[in-house]
Amino acid sequence: MSTPRWREPTSSLPLRWGTYRGRYLAGLLLIVGGAIQLQGSNTWSLPLLLIGTTAHAVGWSIMPAQGWRRMLAILPATAQIWLLLTGPASVWMFILPYLCWLLVRHRPLASYVTVLFPLANGFIVPQFFMEYSGMPQALVISMVVFVASAWLARVIAASALIPSKSPAVSR
Repeated sequence: MSTPRWREPTSSLPLRWGTYRGRYLAGLLLIVGGAIQLQGSNTWSLPLLLIGTTAHAVGWSIMPAQGWRRMLAILPATAQIWLLLTGPASVWMFILPYLCWLLVRHRPLASYVTVLFPLANGFIVPQFFMEYSGMPQALVISMVVFVASAWLARVIAASALIPSKSPAVSR
């Protein structure tokens, strides 16, 4: 008997338009690209702030997920990207888009323990990068922690949904 293969919960959702892979990749590109665009702008380039914010919000809205999950993620994730403009001291707030990511990806409650890594990162990184000039390094480190935590959450989700191979104990 073969072990059932785990699939992303969102990959089996019926979509009204597009493909799962197309919407996932486009959404991810817009989320990350919009955040980078917003972080690379300033008060002298207001159109770039608008473009980054719009791209980020559109990215969340097209991710394959139940509609309420996508819509719920837009405001806190976008607000956090704006708050990052204050510098490395605010990287602890990466927990907001991370929680949104777990919600949009339909991760089980057990995988939410991985939020501890972005939270810890948010308190450690500002100890090394205090000025805004250290923001690029702080963002790179924070994104590595974010992505690693997201993959760990995926592993937890997959292991929680696949039955154990150990034989049942009979009495």
